[in-house]
Amino acid sequence: MPKAFPLEFRRDVVAVARQSDAPIAQVARDFGVSESCLQRWLKLDDVEEGRRPGVTQAESAELREAKKSGRSAEAFRGLV
Repeated sequence: MPKAFPLEFRRDVVAVARQSDAPIAQVARDFGVSESCLQRWLKLDDVEEGRRPGVTQAESAELREAKKSGRSAEAFRGLV
């Protein structure tokens, strides 16, 4: 699996894509990412900004933590 791009880089590319009149394909090429990757970043940004329904990063982290604590409690109960 390819290494993930740094968050700051992704934010910069999304900002350029939103402000530019250039097609998404051109912006993606200019930054060395695939067009589908940039489209995904744009969709994720729409969710974060409330322009599109979905689970934000903060909500996702909260769900992960809830699942972790639930598993830990279940595992503890099994040992008692």
